[in-house]
This record gives sequence, C-alpha cells and structure tokens, in this order.
Amino acid sequence: MAEQENCVRITRAAKKRALSAASGSPNKKRVVLGELPNLSNVVVPVNNKPVTKTKPKAKKALTTTLISTTKGSPTKVEIDDSCDDPQLCGAYTSDIDDYLHKMEMETKRRPVPNYLEKVQKEVTANMRGVLVDWLVEVAEEYKLLPDTLYLAISYIDRFLSLNVVHKQKLQLLGVSSMLIASKYEEITAPDVGDFCYITDNTYPKEEVVKMEADILKSLKFEMGNPTVKTFLRRFTSVAQKNNKSPNLQLEFLGYYLGELSLLDYNCVKFLPSLVAASVIFLAKFIIQPMIHPWCATLQQYSGYKPADLKDCVLIIHDLYVSRKGGSLQAIREKYKQHKFKYVASMPSPPEIPASYFEDLKE
Repeated sequence: MAEQENCVRITRAAKKRALSAASGSPNKKRVVLGELPNLSNVVVPVNNKPVTKTKPKAKKALTTTLISTTKGSPTKVEIDDSCDDPQLCGAYTSDIDDYLHKMEMETKRRPVPNYLEKVQKEVTANMRGVLVDWLVEVAEEYKLLPDTLYLAISYIDRFLSLNVVHKQKLQLLGVSSMLIASKYEEITAPDVGDFCYITDNTYPKEEVVKMEADILKSLKFEMGNPTVKTFLRRFTSVAQKNNKSPNLQLEFLGYYLGELSLLDYNCVKFLPSLVAASVIFLAKFIIQPMIHPWCATLQQYSGYKPADLKDCVLIIHDLYVSRKGGSLQAIREKYKQHKFKYVASMPSPPEIPASYFEDLKE
C-alpha cells in the first residue's frame, strides 16, 4: 500500500514538472528567510479588481545628524535602519539599548563604588590591579572571550562589595569568578582542574568549588549583566558608521583601553556605558589628536556629553601613558602583538585639550 501511495506521489510530481515545462514557466526559486520580501509591498486585489503596482521609491541615504521637528525638538535618526544584516537586529536596537541601560543601573548588578574603604580590611587597590592583570594572562592562556574576562572582574567587584576577603584568598576569588564567567560565556569552558593548575595548585578543587558556590549565593545567581564590552561594541559601530570599511585600529585601540580601565579601582564607580563612551572618546583622540573626538551622533547614542566623560577619560589616559599602573604589563604586552595592530605602542599627546570637554556647538 505504501509503495502504491509513493508511486502516486511520484506520478503527480512528474505531471507537475511536465506541465511546467510545457507552459514554459520557470520553477520558483526557494526563498531563504533572510530573502523574504517586505510584506508591506505585497499587492492584494480588492473585489477581484486589478490593482496597479506602483514602483517603490528608492531609499534615501540615511544621515547621522539631528533633524529638527516642527516643534523644534531633535529627532533621533536611526542609523541602524540602513543595515541589511538581520543579525544586527536594527529594528530592535533602540529597545535593546534602553534595556541594557536600565539593567546596568540596577543596584543588584553594581558594585559598591568605594567597597575597599567600606568593606575590605586587607585588600587594596594595588592588589586588585595585580589580580586583574594576572587574570588577563589566564584568559590569554586558555583563549577565553573578552566577555568572560569582563564578567569575571564584575563578579569580583560585586563579591568584594558584600564580603570581607583575606588577601590570601584573593587569587582564589579570581579563579572561581573566572570559572563561573567561563561557564556563562564559553562554549567549552576550562574545568576546575585547569584553574587549580594555573594557580600552581595553590588551592585544591574543593576550595575552588566552595568559593564558586559562595560567589553564586552572594550574587543571588544574578550572573548576567552588561559590561564595558557590551556597550563598546555598540559605540564602536556608531563611531565608524560613515566609514566605507571597518577601522580596525579604532576597534583594537578601543579593546585595549577598555581592558586598561579594568586595572584601575577608580573606574569601578562609573557605569559600564560611561566607561565604554570614554574609551571611544580617548581612542579617537589618540588616532587623530587635532580633531574633536566627540560628535552629535555619539552623544545621542551614548547619552553622554563630553563633560560627563572627563573624569573617566583622564583616568584611562593616565593608564595609557603609564602615569598609573605602569608595572602591570599583561594587557600592554597583549596589545603590542601584530594581530592587534600594535595599538599599545601608538603615541599619545601627554594632555587632552580642555576645550574637547566643552559642550558641542550646534
């Protein structure tokens, strides 16, 4: 019976192909989801009356400037609408941005700005910097994603905001935080044994697992939060929207400055989005010191004026020119490699003009 049904189906298919060939009409091309036509352009006949198709108007080139409305209020031009890549989610970008900005300001996802003074008794800012610098080496050793590094350091700061940690256990906190972040971000995360090995077996597996549990309980399993890297991707894209091809120098320099910001305890008080905006400001200044690094588009998409960024920009600039954290070399050596276009070796003016931090002229 099954064979008979199969035969009928084959016969029907053969007939369809024969009719198609006789009529001379080509076979319809299979449509991939990304190639589906816009439903708003589909013409539907009404009462069986023929409808004349109108030729769609050509898309106007989208600008990244502000357009004044009749009431005089600025309207944001969505530069994401010009992108044809569906994976960039241009239609949802504004909602995603709003969601991330709300999430980064939630108290449960933020460290206490001055936790070293308020909570800790033995841990110092210098110890924290050494730990972060070492974790960069760990991430390089196991080829972990930058997001894993940023998340791990965020867990460390949040945990230190809630619990007193002895300096002998600071490295244990670091590897356990990296273990959790790896499980959260990586496809194939290093196991507990790998993190014990990287500490020269200073801590047994049982201690690493116990600290992992303590971190999870203290943070109430709230492990997902936007980091500097989250916003840096977005702002980098906006900063080079008018470029015909991606500016890898700007991109890698932004990565370098973002990781340098992790070294300084004074950056903990800033929101991740503000640090990311400061990184773009400073990266553009280093590449082209004679051109104002900020513009109306970046101001609108980041939500920050140049004056808002001043304190953070100056801290990261001091790190870049080695006025601070000069002994911490892991990040600097990492970005002196060819694959990062040697951005750690780029010269920078010793000072940033004060006029660059004034409000933009309209």
